[in-house]
Amino acid sequence: MLWKQFLVHSSFFTGIAVSASLSHVLHEKREIPLPHEGRRVHGDSIIPVRIGLKQTNLHTGYERLMDISHPSSPNYGKHLSKEEVHSIFSPAEETLETVKSWLLSSGTVSESDIIEYENKGWIAIDMPAKHAESLLGTTFYELEGSNGDVRIGCDEYYLPVHVSDHVDYIKPGVKLSPPLKKKKRSFGKRASRAGKASQGGHTLPHVQPPNDPSWALPPAAKGLPPALQNCGVNITPTCIKALYGLPDATHKQPENAMGLFETSDTFSQEDISLFFQHFATNVPADTKPKVISVDGGSAPVAPSSSLNGGESDIDLDLAISLIYPQSVTVYQVDDLPNSSGETNTTGFLNTFLDSVDGSYCSYSAYGITGDSPGIDASYPDSLPGGYKGKLECGTYELTRVVSISYGEAEVYLPKPYVERQCNEILKLGLQGHTILVASGDYGVASFPGSNGDEEGCLSTNTMNGTIYNPDYPAGCPYITAVGATRLYPNDTVHDPESAMQVNLTAFNIATGAGPTSEPYDFFATGGGFSNYFKPAFFQAEAVASYLEKDLPFQKLPYYEANADGTNIGENGGVYNRIGRGYPDVSANGAFLLTYVNQTQGTFFGTSLASPIFGAVVTLLNEERTAIGKGPIGFINPALYANPSVLNDITNGSNPNCGSEGFQASQGWDPVTGLGTPNYSRMREYFLSLP
Repeated sequence: MLWKQFLVHSSFFTGIAVSASLSHVLHEKREIPLPHEGRRVHGDSIIPVRIGLKQTNLHTGYERLMDISHPSSPNYGKHLSKEEVHSIFSPAEETLETVKSWLLSSGTVSESDIIEYENKGWIAIDMPAKHAESLLGTTFYELEGSNGDVRIGCDEYYLPVHVSDHVDYIKPGVKLSPPLKKKKRSFGKRASRAGKASQGGHTLPHVQPPNDPSWALPPAAKGLPPALQNCGVNITPTCIKALYGLPDATHKQPENAMGLFETSDTFSQEDISLFFQHFATNVPADTKPKVISVDGGSAPVAPSSSLNGGESDIDLDLAISLIYPQSVTVYQVDDLPNSSGETNTTGFLNTFLDSVDGSYCSYSAYGITGDSPGIDASYPDSLPGGYKGKLECGTYELTRVVSISYGEAEVYLPKPYVERQCNEILKLGLQGHTILVASGDYGVASFPGSNGDEEGCLSTNTMNGTIYNPDYPAGCPYITAVGATRLYPNDTVHDPESAMQVNLTAFNIATGAGPTSEPYDFFATGGGFSNYFKPAFFQAEAVASYLEKDLPFQKLPYYEANADGTNIGENGGVYNRIGRGYPDVSANGAFLLTYVNQTQGTFFGTSLASPIFGAVVTLLNEERTAIGKGPIGFINPALYANPSVLNDITNGSNPNCGSEGFQASQGWDPVTGLGTPNYSRMREYFLSLP
């Protein structure tokens, strides 16, 4: 949308009296009025008015997703097209016509002034401030920031009675406009955030310790093929296939390409080629992923680049080696100023979701329309190296399976922001997409330094670093959160795995390399309970069963999060007893031998586990496609209905924040979820479904 002119000058104007008639009702009112020093917008200034229309059927989204995702449903697997999903949730025609008729009848708006968008979720009109004030019975003020950015808004506004029921909210209004520069469209800088990882963007759930030279071959491994003898200290694709019974892949179906979300970190082709040469010889060394640049994201880079931290390398190493000759698509998201942290943006996933679903760019939910100024990246980006094009909306097709090895502390993002994103993930599930995310690597905490705490824990006035800090987007109930497991050095691929937990401080001291600070004492698979979301019905029984078990965590005080998630730590509690539990599943996340900057090393973390499980779903989708069936899509309901298709993990825990955290047990637990893949059982189960 091109805005014509903004805030050309700021003098007062006279003319139409601002008032609300008896036929109007108060639609929104600000609790704390705008500062009186704010200047009234000049009457002839053209302002961008956005009218968010009431969506329909949002309350039915969950039921619809269950109807096509639960194995007991006669509609299992009957996924919807993108157009059908847009149609279901778009405002009713009556809503659109009512609001348009009101605008046209005002005498200040013509048909050509009204802009409608793909999902019909909102209407945009560029109009003089004096007409907007008359229309809404209000007064608009501008508030200028220290850097010259201007936001505009009002203290309250009114709508006709028959229109109010059809409108969610109007912006600018009680919700201020995005930051605007006088005489041109622009956006201000974002607020900085304490505790941001040194690479900017988002936390990377893995670290890179070296091999342990003191290891000796376990006796039970001596009878195994050489490629399987040292899986307890060096996991390779061969080890992973043996652990989970994965077949050698044979399919190359364009519709089943696997997707990887990447930001801030960038892969090196030379590194992944070395991995294929040494650890996945079934893959030609020159095999490359397809790279999609989202809003200026660029890949690959040279091995020695500071952008090559290893995150993207290991995602590609695992995904390609397990599904080749199937192709892999990298969604490299955000230009360098935004992905590196230069702009101090704290938003996560929005620009990616915009790029694969054009309707999301203008989707209104929970009082938010489109991206959030001050949180999300803004395009065009005028900074050196910034992406100069417009925000990409619906530019790319989304692969059926997407693995995300990044995350944020849930508390970093406003609840309405993550609820809106979670709704979009639900909509992608309705279309047959499987979205997986790594559950984090610091047990019941977020990354070290999060929220100003050395170990990444939460505090209150009376509690210092003892409250658990759940992860996002793992807390969204419509995503598949993947925890990590491990073999211990004396284990073989025929032994049960345990929860991934390792004292990296001690490990790195012993081996002479890597980080040795105290926070790394607690490097363990992430898991726990969301403060923002509750368990979905398909998970509720599994969570309730875990909470009844006689395990050490039962001695810990807890709280029950309120609707806003604002009573964290209430009554001395350290976790939310009624939250959505995560992870859902797990896969191996320890001792991956690989190359970064053409140097061999070992990686740990849930960022290994997520692409592994994503590869498993891709292999299953290929087999379903080969017999004329559709993709699995949102996989959680089917797994919770039949958890026996997974290998239950019963050993280990995820400590941090001054406690043991949670404990693994029989059945689902907030350490390893339902367990790790058992391909033969999963294959039999999912090929039997419609």
